[in-house]
Amino acid sequence: AKIAALEGGMACLTVASGHAAQHLAFSNLMEAGDNFVTTNKLYGGSVTQFGRMFKQYGWEARFCGADDYAAIEKAIDDNTKAVYCESISNPEGMMMDLKKIADIAHAKGLPLIVDNTSATPYLCRPFEHGADIVVHSLTKFMNGHGN
Repeated sequence: AKIAALEGGMACLTVASGHAAQHLAFSNLMEAGDNFVTTNKLYGGSVTQFGRMFKQYGWEARFCGADDYAAIEKAIDDNTKAVYCESISNPEGMMMDLKKIADIAHAKGLPLIVDNTSATPYLCRPFEHGADIVVHSLTKFMNGHGN
């Protein structure tokens, strides 16, 4: 409840890791043969999970340039179930234009999932910029040790 309050959200589910949070967010939206569009500016573990682990479920991650909005829009098709990005990319520190990405997703009737691990709600509250689902790895900055 406290994380939902910090983020300005309605509810919160806490799990053991950021990867578990990603998995739960996607498993509620996707079936075998579905895809999601994601920016390519991601934490390395997310790239591995999306590019390798999710393939075991028949899910395809379509990686696009983080500021290539035309490519993000073009990558969406009838089997796309979500658009994903990090609010501030890790490790590069690139700030995403969440409103612009949310507008693309919403125009296609898709949710925007935002990983807010690097920013935390102290710096950014993705719901205020159009995100529909926000995930965190609480073992990083929210926990206070920032590794």
